[in-house]
Amino acid sequence: MAPAVNHPTSVTFVDDHTHHHHPHADAATYYGGVEKHSRARTYSHSQVYTSNPRRTPAFQEDWHMRARRLSHDEKHVSNPRRFLIDVEETIRVVLEQEDTDGDFQISVTDAGPKMMALGTATSNGFKTFDIRGTYMLSNLLQELALARDHNRKRIILDESRLTENPVDRLSRMIKNSFWNSLTRRIDGDGLEIITADPKNRTGRVQPRIYVPHGEPEMAEYYRKVAREKPHMNLDVVVLPPKPDDPQFVKSLNSKPGLLALAMNEVDDGKGGKTLKGIPFIVPGARFNELYNWDSYFISLGLLVDGEVQMAKGMVDHFIFEIKHYNKILNGSRSYYLCRTQPPFLTDMALQIYNQLDRSEYEANTAWLKRAIQAAIKEYHTVWVAEPRMDPKTGLSRFRPDGLGIPPETEATHFTHILEPFAAKHGLSVLEFSEKYNDGILKEPELDEYFLHDRAVRESGHDTTYRFEKRCANLATIDLQALLYKYEVDIGTAIREVFDDELELEEDFELQPFPPTPEVYANPKRESSKSRFQNSDEWFERAEFRRQQIDKYLWNESKSLYFDWDTAQEQQILYESVTAFWTLWAGCASDEQAYKLITRSLKKFEVLGGLVSGTEESRGKISLDRPNRQWDYPYAWPPHQIMTWVGMERYGYLDDAQRLAYRFLYMMTTAFVDFNGVVPEKFDAVKLSHLVDAEYGNQGIDFKMVPREGFGWMNAAYQVGLSFLTIHMRRAVATCTSPEVFFNSTARLSESVANSGAITDPLSLAMETLNF
Repeated sequence: MAPAVNHPTSVTFVDDHTHHHHPHADAATYYGGVEKHSRARTYSHSQVYTSNPRRTPAFQEDWHMRARRLSHDEKHVSNPRRFLIDVEETIRVVLEQEDTDGDFQISVTDAGPKMMALGTATSNGFKTFDIRGTYMLSNLLQELALARDHNRKRIILDESRLTENPVDRLSRMIKNSFWNSLTRRIDGDGLEIITADPKNRTGRVQPRIYVPHGEPEMAEYYRKVAREKPHMNLDVVVLPPKPDDPQFVKSLNSKPGLLALAMNEVDDGKGGKTLKGIPFIVPGARFNELYNWDSYFISLGLLVDGEVQMAKGMVDHFIFEIKHYNKILNGSRSYYLCRTQPPFLTDMALQIYNQLDRSEYEANTAWLKRAIQAAIKEYHTVWVAEPRMDPKTGLSRFRPDGLGIPPETEATHFTHILEPFAAKHGLSVLEFSEKYNDGILKEPELDEYFLHDRAVRESGHDTTYRFEKRCANLATIDLQALLYKYEVDIGTAIREVFDDELELEEDFELQPFPPTPEVYANPKRESSKSRFQNSDEWFERAEFRRQQIDKYLWNESKSLYFDWDTAQEQQILYESVTAFWTLWAGCASDEQAYKLITRSLKKFEVLGGLVSGTEESRGKISLDRPNRQWDYPYAWPPHQIMTWVGMERYGYLDDAQRLAYRFLYMMTTAFVDFNGVVPEKFDAVKLSHLVDAEYGNQGIDFKMVPREGFGWMNAAYQVGLSFLTIHMRRAVATCTSPEVFFNSTARLSESVANSGAITDPLSLAMETLNF
């Protein structure tokens, strides 16, 4: 029996064809406006206020008694089918009947009948039609939740919103909904949302914002906000001139807060001026701030969706961070002040620059100039400056400053590490942690452990056995590839956009080149303002780095790049998929690229795409040696996107498309089977988002309707779709397994080849002309 529909006297009935929005419009458009229902025939007086279908209820043990739907039940309808639905009653019935595990989601793991009758709009709910299966029912639940969001009590729902092609639906939700839900702004209007920090374990939830030294107008703006919104109890703190001093940053552990970001001056509507935060996208879930490398991949998705200004604003924040915090921060919270993440600024800026309005050339060039100047400062003061630079090899490392235990981790994350030291001193783990952080107890072995732990977090790959207790000593292949790209991008921008001459406006030290231990031992440094930058120097730096990569990181016998341990002076033979980042950066030779793809790709390619590393390199997993989330069998969006783009760059488009198909197939099946879920990561071997490594998964804890997805996973879907052919896109939408799809495609190609049939368009045209 269909859920009841009650019509209040205020309902406005209109003709069926005159009121309806496009069936796939965004929720605000589709459910916005006044409540309307289509005029329809009334079958009996009893149906005026409620639908009362004359069919057997489909509940509990009686569901199987329903008459089987036969072919003659299908009626040809000239108009699309629509349902007349009472929102709250139908939500109640759907959850009661179908959500057997009580998580407010309809998934394949629920044991309900997976069938429900809905009253049709053209019959005022008298006639019903069955909707069946996990996908349609979960879509129904999602649509009902969205209608509730817009205060709708009753709706006319297009069947096509329930049966929508899942690829189209997910891509539409990302573009029209998820990005909006992940948007934040740091100003008076946005502070209450952005100051919430799920990682704050201090027990003190007072919102706090740290404003950089040298921004007095910004500090006064936030003080005014605090006065005008006393209920927030906002604490406004101005940072010292050197905000990333490790001792100072450690002192903030007990009073964590948000770091101020870039703002624009706008009219206040009263004839004066005020400041307004530039919007940006956060990753989502427990990561409710601006992140470094997440933002690069998010920006790629934004560009696909036409959100150029949003992506541009995120670069503006990075420029601000480099100016005031001396680096692009891991994240925009106080506990990240000593730490950065993998560098992507130059490619991010150039990608955006190429999509800006060409009629505003001067403004665009001025913006790119600020971005490249900031990248040059970051390059010299962070990446090729000690301690991150290893002068002996000329290669860079993840090696951030910092003291004590990282405060943003889960409460028990380091318990197994700290317990032996606590026992040694006869203290509880909590007591030992406090004394160790305060410097009362000295443990050099623990200092070394946390040096590497901070480096792991700076690498973005937190955590992996690849970096266990050695990350700060490693010249990783991913970082070298990224810095090679920086050097090429900066040189290219100076040559092509700035007439081979770029003046640096901020004063900082330039690091010597070529690097040697002797020149780095000399404290004397050239000032950035002493001369103009030209492209030759940057191309020389890039070529030097490429030679060092080949010398230290390329392994000819294994056809793969490996990390170099600068302390042990040897390669670390952990097989990492980041070796393929050299294709994205362009620092691999054609021969190296061929060997990577023909000999090494198979080590990482599984059913759901690319795993982070090989099972052999990870080693055996046990209770004492649990899984790490950046190891096998987990797959992450950055690794997929970088490899797709890199393969296309070197002419291996077929391989890129195959890998993109695998990953999007995995995403789409999860979306279809698990109520629209879009998680942070996947187990690509089991094709599962139900991950138990470390803190589990993000982006999966929602009720009824997914609101955000997850930042870089959203981007991977939008970018990945751009790699697929129409045929591939249709196959993904039907959840055709990669093994089935590519086997059938291979058989078809083989059949065509054996038949000698002409398939290329030019040959077919010529053959036609011959006739």
